[in-house]
Amino acid sequence: MILISHRGNINGPNPSKENHPEYIKKALNQGYNVEVDIWYTDKPMLGHDNPKYEFDSHTFFITYQKNIWWHCKNLEALIFFQNSSYADLNYFWHEEDTVTLTSQNNIWAYPGKQPVQNSIAVMPEMYGDDLSQCLGICSDFIINYKNE
Repeated sequence: MILISHRGNINGPNPSKENHPEYIKKALNQGYNVEVDIWYTDKPMLGHDNPKYEFDSHTFFITYQKNIWWHCKNLEALIFFQNSSYADLNYFWHEEDTVTLTSQNNIWAYPGKQPVQNSIAVMPEMYGDDLSQCLGICSDFIINYKNE
């Protein structure tokens, strides 16, 4: 089971730290994958509701290429990945779609839409989702799934 920390959260939401580069690294260093919100204006930036944090994008893209799930928050971020040398990273864009397909052909399922075979269940604790068919879980409380 792939365990994905939502925005760097491990044991509950922490809006003041979510998507901060050091917070993301902390979750990665604990062995989790991380879903990270990314924007593109004139450069890649991190943040949920808007571009908030500058970061060393090249180092992040190369060092953590297998462990970060990049949630593109604007169309420009999606196009940036598609048209760059980073096109092999795992990125996606969605709003309230039942599912979306990531650039690495993973099914990213909206909360409450499980079971979906071989998908990533997002926030399954919100709806008591059936995780029996999932490939992975993305949660603010990912520590709760560590020993399942």
